[in-house]
Amino acid sequence: MVRQMLHAGYERAPLPPVRQESPSETPPASPERPAKAQPPKAQKKPAAKQRDPFFDNAKYLTIVLVGIGHAWDPLREDSRTAEALYFVLYTFHMPAFIIISGYLSRSFEGKPKQVQRLITGVVVPYLAIQVIYTFFMRWANDDPDREFHFQEPGFALWFLCALFIWRLTTPLWKNLRWPVPVALAIGAAASVTPSMSSDLDLMRVAQFLPFFVLGLQLRPHHFQLVKRKQTRYLAVPVTLCTVAFAYWAVPRMSKAWFLHDKSAAEMGVPSWAGAVMYLALFGCGLVMTACFMSWVPRRHMWFTALGAGTLYAYLLHIFFIQSSRQFDWYEMDWVDHPLSRVAITALAALMMTVLCTPWVTRLFKFMIEPKMDWFFKRDPGALARKRESSSAEGGDPARRPASHRKR
Repeated sequence: MVRQMLHAGYERAPLPPVRQESPSETPPASPERPAKAQPPKAQKKPAAKQRDPFFDNAKYLTIVLVGIGHAWDPLREDSRTAEALYFVLYTFHMPAFIIISGYLSRSFEGKPKQVQRLITGVVVPYLAIQVIYTFFMRWANDDPDREFHFQEPGFALWFLCALFIWRLTTPLWKNLRWPVPVALAIGAAASVTPSMSSDLDLMRVAQFLPFFVLGLQLRPHHFQLVKRKQTRYLAVPVTLCTVAFAYWAVPRMSKAWFLHDKSAAEMGVPSWAGAVMYLALFGCGLVMTACFMSWVPRRHMWFTALGAGTLYAYLLHIFFIQSSRQFDWYEMDWVDHPLSRVAITALAALMMTVLCTPWVTRLFKFMIEPKMDWFFKRDPGALARKRESSSAEGGDPARRPASHRKR
């Protein structure tokens, strides 16, 4: 029966024979519009997955706020307004960055390629920057005996340790029924555990964990809620109220609460108060993150492409920030003027923008995103798929002789 169908097909098909298409691919040829056989190279390939400009915009804006926050730190001591703005910024800028990181980690399943990317994109940059940072601090402090402490992240390097641990545990969180409450319980427990080791900055890893786990649970339709016009309008009074509350809280509250690197005992409060404060700050972080996200542009902007270089800016800005503190840049007379604070803010934003640019990423790619194929085993499955794909491209049925196709 199959032979009869094949012979019937050949009797009806013109020469040269055309590969049959499924109804979902190409409409059948008609006398008015005859079908044309196209070589494989002319056929359209599946479109590559495009980056969402919204998330690239959000990543760029959050990394700029990270740099501004670090630049503001020495300015807050003699200005209540500066410290209030510092409080507001630290309420959401790292939570927003971590939520986006969690959302973009949803596909992590521990596959060989993903593990390799985790090592080359997180572990190797951490080790490289930690070594350079140690030498830098030796030079800046004139301390040639400063030891290497790879288990103790240098300034701001805690995020790479956290990202490595969070992403490795992603399959676990994706299999739990209530992942966010479990992560919140872990964070609250860490906040009341003074004996937690400082290695790998585990206190921060645990306390910021719920934001990453929340990002893993989010879906595109959740972000549509913050993109609504009503949300943008509502974010204005919410932010103003937050600034006013922060101004009131400045003399009554320590900035250490926002860093999440100390336990309740170290903050000088009872355990129950530390846990309540931790949960309250988590809620504030979510509200302010939603306000921030509502103002993030959804279309391509001049800075959208810079969102791909945020890791470079995060790691490289460490040396500029530490230089400003080690060499007393803030002790200069002009810094005390209010307009100087505005200028410092603009300079910090410019610094982070430049560090996200393609020429910087190309220059430091060997260290922050190295290609280390020599370091890993070759995946037999990937090699087999590559051979199979090459074989299919070299022997397309539409280009074979009819005698071969009949077999």
